[in-house]
Amino acid sequence: MHTVCETLPAPTLDARPCGARRISMLTDDALLQACGVRIAFTGRDGGASQGPFASLNLGAHVQDNLDHVMENRRLAMQALDGEDVPVVVPNQVHGTEIVCIGSCDAASVVAAQQRAQAAADALVVTASNVAAMLCFADCTPVIAVSPTGRFAVAHAGWRGVVGKIAASCVERLAREDGAKTPYQQREFAAGYNIYVGPHIHDCCFEVGAEVEQRFAELFGPGCVRPSRHVSMLDALRVQLAAAGVDPARICDAGICTQCHPQQYFSYRASGGTCGRHGAIAFRKEA
Repeated sequence: MHTVCETLPAPTLDARPCGARRISMLTDDALLQACGVRIAFTGRDGGASQGPFASLNLGAHVQDNLDHVMENRRLAMQALDGEDVPVVVPNQVHGTEIVCIGSCDAASVVAAQQRAQAAADALVVTASNVAAMLCFADCTPVIAVSPTGRFAVAHAGWRGVVGKIAASCVERLAREDGAKTPYQQREFAAGYNIYVGPHIHDCCFEVGAEVEQRFAELFGPGCVRPSRHVSMLDALRVQLAAAGVDPARICDAGICTQCHPQQYFSYRASGGTCGRHGAIAFRKEA
């Protein structure tokens, strides 16, 4: 059963060393205490990978040594006290497909992994003892957590932002929590915590004229900066507010990946060859 708390504490993201190897991650300990959900955004350090993938690369699709990738995933989960928790990692395609995971039994986890590998950019997890792990290198990681202990993890590049994948995850999470109408969905969403991990910020995210126009049309001119720079964070805030999320419950890590390529992988800063850091969430129960 999920532990249900009436109100989640205000979301925060603090860097702390995790596990025996003291791997630094951004997490929210108060959330863990309130509803049992451990969330984390990993960085580059603490893994086995080498070269442009050094060192905690979690992406299996970037031509890194696969043994190193699997060891890195194990190390990340071990650091979060979740080494025995099965992990679902989707094949991210910059789309809007959401896979829901409703059970932790082995057959259900395998089936969910197969659906996620077919192509998905978000996971909604309503079961305990199943972890979602998505991979990033400039795109925006978004984690939404309900007081029920259910959660969603989304990959929002600019296509995902335009496709409103974060808002879709919140709406799906509300339905899983029992909302029957759009009004109830918004009521439920008002109590969710939203965590936005390290991503390329508007200071560095220059786009073409067509993308700039789409952001302005969908989310308003406030998310557009001079010289065709756009803010995915501001666009996410607009779509999440429209889904009912309390703006005070959206917590941004405040880290631009392109500005900090030594701490986080950045596709743009590296010229296209790099590893992937992760957004991880799970609820562990005996």
